[in-house]
Amino acid sequence: MNFEAFLPISEFTPLPLYLVISLLLSLILIGASFAFASKGPASPEKLSAYECGSHLLGDVRSLTFLFPWAVSLNKIGWFGFRSMMVFVRILTIGFLHEWKKGALDWE
Repeated sequence: MNFEAFLPISEFTPLPLYLVISLLLSLILIGASFAFASKGPASPEKLSAYECGSHLLGDVRSLTFLFPWAVSLNKIGWFGFRSMMVFVRILTIGFLHEWKKGALDWE
């Protein structure tokens, strides 16, 4: 008996099955997190913003652009070098502005 005539199976047939399984698994995990989460009032410490003296995340994101540049410096030529120098100059101006504003004084 030839089942392929009744049920044509292509190489893309498992894809909707995987999508349905992943959607169901995601919904089950999200539902479980809501079911087991504490329902009490949050403390003011949990609702307050974490402050350590500076907003480090913005600085880290801007400095991560320097790593790929350093790795590919021999391939990008003078145009890449000059564009990165403009970027470094903008970072330096921002650093000097924050320093002058007093945002870097930790007491």
